[in-house]
Amino acid sequence: MTHAEAAARAEFLRTELERHNRLYYVEAKPVISDKEFDVLLRELQDIEVRFPDLLTPDSPTQRVGGAPLEGFTQITHTVRMMSLDNTYSEEELSAFFARLQKGLGRERIDCIIEPKVDGVAMTVRYQNGVLKHAATRGDGQTGDDVTNNLKTIKTLPLRLPKDGPQTFEVRGEVFMPKAGFAKLNEERDEAGEQRFANPRNSTAGTLKLLDPKIVAKRPLDIVFYGLVEASDVQSQSDVHALFDRAGLRKADLIWHADNAEGLLAAIRELDEKRKSLPYETDGAVIKVNSFVDQRELGETSKAPRWAIAYKYQPEQAETKLLAIDIQVGRTGALTPVARLEPVLVSGSTVSNATLHNYEEIERKDIRVGDIVVIEKAGEIIPAVVSVKKEHRKGDEAVVTAPTHCPVCGTAVHRDEEQVVIRCPNPHCPEVVKRRIEHFVSRAAMDISGLGESVIAQLVEIKLVRDVADLYALNELLLARLERVGTKSIDNYLKAIESSKQQDPWRLVFGLGILHVGAGGARKLLEHFGSIDAIASASIEDLTQCPDIGAIVAPSIHAWFRDEHNAALLDRLRTAGLNFAQRTVTAASDKLNGTTWVITGTLSEDRETIADTIRANGGKVSSSVSGKTTYLLAGEDAGSKLDKATKLGVKIVTEAEFRALL
Repeated sequence: MTHAEAAARAEFLRTELERHNRLYYVEAKPVISDKEFDVLLRELQDIEVRFPDLLTPDSPTQRVGGAPLEGFTQITHTVRMMSLDNTYSEEELSAFFARLQKGLGRERIDCIIEPKVDGVAMTVRYQNGVLKHAATRGDGQTGDDVTNNLKTIKTLPLRLPKDGPQTFEVRGEVFMPKAGFAKLNEERDEAGEQRFANPRNSTAGTLKLLDPKIVAKRPLDIVFYGLVEASDVQSQSDVHALFDRAGLRKADLIWHADNAEGLLAAIRELDEKRKSLPYETDGAVIKVNSFVDQRELGETSKAPRWAIAYKYQPEQAETKLLAIDIQVGRTGALTPVARLEPVLVSGSTVSNATLHNYEEIERKDIRVGDIVVIEKAGEIIPAVVSVKKEHRKGDEAVVTAPTHCPVCGTAVHRDEEQVVIRCPNPHCPEVVKRRIEHFVSRAAMDISGLGESVIAQLVEIKLVRDVADLYALNELLLARLERVGTKSIDNYLKAIESSKQQDPWRLVFGLGILHVGAGGARKLLEHFGSIDAIASASIEDLTQCPDIGAIVAPSIHAWFRDEHNAALLDRLRTAGLNFAQRTVTAASDKLNGTTWVITGTLSEDRETIADTIRANGGKVSSSVSGKTTYLLAGEDAGSKLDKATKLGVKIVTEAEFRALL
C-alpha cells in the first residue's frame, strides 16, 4: 500500500467508523455487527501504525489512549458559563413569565421547555469540523481542560459531518445513564469496592480522573442544550436544528409554550415522562426561544433574565414497612434500617431506607406493618417521611430499641442524651469490619485494593481481628482468601507496606476515635508533634489544641487510656508505622502570612492542596472569616463562596492559585 492509497483508505475508514458510531450510539439503528465494526477499527489502527503521519486527533482510534495526565490545564471560556435562577413554585414560574411579558411588552412569548439533566456542565468547541477542546464550568470564567476524557464518550463526534456547520462552541451536560450507573455499582460490589452514591457525583469524580483509559471504563454520555457562537442561528429552535445536523445529542423531550398556562402544562407533563428518561433529572429549564428577545431581556451578574430552572419537589410514594433491621457501624453505633415493600420512586425501585436512630422511630411512631410515606431526598437517598396512621389495622408491631448487639450479643450502651445506641465490644465482628474499612480508606491510610468483600473474608476467617493485624499478613495467609489471585495478593502487600510511611495524622484519623475527623487529627499532630504526645496529654492539654473542644477532648483522652487501644498502638509502632510529625522543609515562602479556605471540586483532593499551601508558608482554615486572605474556589462552590463575596475576601481559581506558586 502506497502512502497515497493509505491516506485515502484511512479517510474512508474514519468517515465510516464515525457514521457507524452515530448509528449505534445516537440513533440506535446499527447496520453492522460489533465484530464488523472492530475489523474496520483494527484496519485503521494498522494503517496509523504503519503511517504515523496519518494519525489525526479526530481519529476514532483516539477515543481511548494516551498516558495519564499530570494535572489538568485551564481553559478560559470565550463566554462566561452562568448558572440559572431556580424555583420550586408554580406561582413563581408564572411570575417569571409575567416579568418576560413586562420586559418585552407583549402577551405571547415563545419559550422552549427541556428536561434539566442532573449532571456536570461542559463546554465543547469544534474548529474546522474537528473537536478542539472540552472544559468544565469551573468558576464560570475558566474551567479544567478535560478533552481527553470527553473523547471517551461514544456519542460525542470527534469530527463533524461535512455538510453541516464546522466551527462553533456548544454547552451541554455530561451524565452517567441510570442503567450504566447501576451496572457500574454491581461491578464495584463484585470487586469489593465501595458503591458510588449517585450518578451525578460519580460523573463529577470520573471527569476528574487523570487517566482517560480509566475514564473509558465508566459509562459517560452527554446531552447538549446551548450554543455559544455560530452564524445563521437566531433561536433555540435553530440551535436544536444545528445539533441534528452536527450529530450532537439534544434533549429527548422538548416543548414549546407561549403563555403561562402552557409552561405549567409542559412542566407537569415532563414530570410524568421524565421517569422513562435514561438519565436522572431534577427539573425543567425554560428559555425564551428568540435570541433577539434574549438580548433585549439581558442578564444579571449571576444569571440570564430570559431563562429559569423549575425544580421538582422530591417524589413521594406509599409502601408497607416490612421489617426494621439493624446496621452496626465502626463506632459501634446501631442504626435502624427500614425494609420496605419495593416501590418505584423517582424512576428507581426503593426497598429500604435509613432511619437515623430509635428516637426518630419513637417520635414518628413508626411500627412494623405500617403504611409509610417515603421520598428520595435530592432524588437519591430514600427517607421515611411520615406514617399513614389511618391505615392501621391494629396488628402493627411497636419497635423497641435493642438491648444487645444483634451481631455479637453484647449489652448495648446509650449515650447521655439516649440518641445513639452503641455496641461497646471492640471485638464485635461487624465493628471490626467497619473499622478496618475506615482505616484503609483513601482519606485515612489509603491502602488501595482492600474492599468490603476482602475485608469481610479477612475478619470471618480470623486473619484480622483489628487494624494492627493487617501488618502481619503475608502471601501464605492471604492465599487462604477465596477468589483472590497472586497478583492481587502482591498488590495488597505492597499497599500495606507503603501505608507505613503515611503522615501520622492519617493514622490518628484511621483509628476511628469518636468525634475526631481528618481535620481534627491534623490539628492534633500540628499541635503536639507526635502520637505519643497526644496519648500522654491531659484533657486540659488537649483543649489547648485548636478545634479540640470540651466534647472531643474527653473522647480522645479516654481512647488513649483504654488498655486495648494502648496495646494496639504498641503493635502498630512495632510494625513500623509513622508516629511522629516529620519536619517538612518549606518548598517556598510565597504564601507566608496568608490564610486560605478551600471549597468546591478541584483537580486534587483538598488535603493534598492544603499540604501544598502549608509547604509554601500559608495557613489553611475550615471557615471563612475576616481573617481569610484567599478563598480557593473550585467547581460547584457553595455557601463559603457567598460568604467570601460578602466579606470582600479575594476569590481565586485553581489556575490562579497555581500561578501564585
